[in-house]
Amino acid sequence: MADLGQIVKAYDVRGVYPDQLDDRLVELFGAAFVEATGATAIVVGHDMRPSSPHLSASFAKGAVRRGADATLIGLCSTDQLYYASGALDLPGAMFTASHNPARYNGIKMCRAGAAPVGQDTGLAEIRALVEAWLAEGPPEQAAKPGTITQSDTLNDYAAHLLSLVDLSAIRPLKVVVDAGNGMGGHTVPTVFADLPVDLVPMYFELDGTFPNHEANPLDPRNIVDLQARVLSEGADLGLAFDGDADRCFVVDERGRGVSPSAITALVAERELAKHPGGTVIHNLITSWSVPEVVKEHGGTPVRTRVGHSFIKAEMARTGAIFGGEHSAHYYFREFWNADTGMLAALHVLAALGGQSGPLSELVASYDRYAGSGEINSTVDDQTARLAAVRYAFADREGVTIDDLDGLTVTTSDWWFNLRASNTEPLLRLNVEARDESTMSKIRDEALSLIRS
Repeated sequence: MADLGQIVKAYDVRGVYPDQLDDRLVELFGAAFVEATGATAIVVGHDMRPSSPHLSASFAKGAVRRGADATLIGLCSTDQLYYASGALDLPGAMFTASHNPARYNGIKMCRAGAAPVGQDTGLAEIRALVEAWLAEGPPEQAAKPGTITQSDTLNDYAAHLLSLVDLSAIRPLKVVVDAGNGMGGHTVPTVFADLPVDLVPMYFELDGTFPNHEANPLDPRNIVDLQARVLSEGADLGLAFDGDADRCFVVDERGRGVSPSAITALVAERELAKHPGGTVIHNLITSWSVPEVVKEHGGTPVRTRVGHSFIKAEMARTGAIFGGEHSAHYYFREFWNADTGMLAALHVLAALGGQSGPLSELVASYDRYAGSGEINSTVDDQTARLAAVRYAFADREGVTIDDLDGLTVTTSDWWFNLRASNTEPLLRLNVEARDESTMSKIRDEALSLIRS
């Protein structure tokens, strides 16, 4: 019997194919998804991994057996699946393992209108149903099985995104895009087709074995090729998408990575110009500059935990117009509160193309502090190390501590957050300070305590 504890994560299902996740098991997940959501129809998409087409078909088969109709939209990015869920008002399932290696696959599920399905919003119930059926046998076929149809949503997805950002008057831009052999190679040509953009494509061939580099731009090693190409082409900027193309990273004309916090601040300013006085969500490891920019432009910043389910819940609760995470997930009210790196990229093109200066100058006002980036440490006892760090800093003058997500220690000159990974024996450290030397000092002190 499959060990669902290993593959059902906080927000999705993910495992090695076919050892942990095979067609039979996925068919049960399709049936359970319909049962848990009460859906009479669903939409299903998949990425370019070799196992994705038949796994998505198996999921649809399970849904149809329980009486739901299934619309297969085929190859798509995750945010294209969210578009289909929102535009069609149907629960959806996306087959992808994002930036994980080729042997992995997974399922990201959402309710109608792209509302997230996580442990507290249906995933635990789906897991319980699948476990019961594995033990007792699959559920009976519905008296009236559903039907399977196919649809292509790519052009409609592109048209919707382009309707949300005015790019009509931007100056011509030369843009290098590294798709990492992922779904950006599928979506970018259509979205960019009619823009005044000289597109330089890198690794647009859809290949779930990722022959050039891992499709995870959060790791600096995976944007080295893009940085070099931006410089050699004399491009205005570079964009890097992850495997399922829901995250987008930006490189300036000097080949330097632009902090996702700076992109969050830039987009927040633009969204606040459209929706004055709006609320903007940011997670607790984004830069101090994000809430500062939001306040400077008349908005209300709301701080939340790391993770898309928390961001989306706060978006819905507050009616926020936009939300950003330091991992380069960007969420928009006009996109059903879902995350889309492509829409964030279009905002960057609009901002850059609407003025004459280079990108480095444009983002400088949003990049105000010295940050460490996320530093991972493997530890035997996460709880004990967190306690040791807390003890070391708790009694210092001017220190405040909160536990919204892990341990956050703040002073007037610096802050750091230390969080435990949910899936690995890791502690994740993020440090920011008003200058580089202070940041380095606090970073090194925290790391010595974590790794002692």
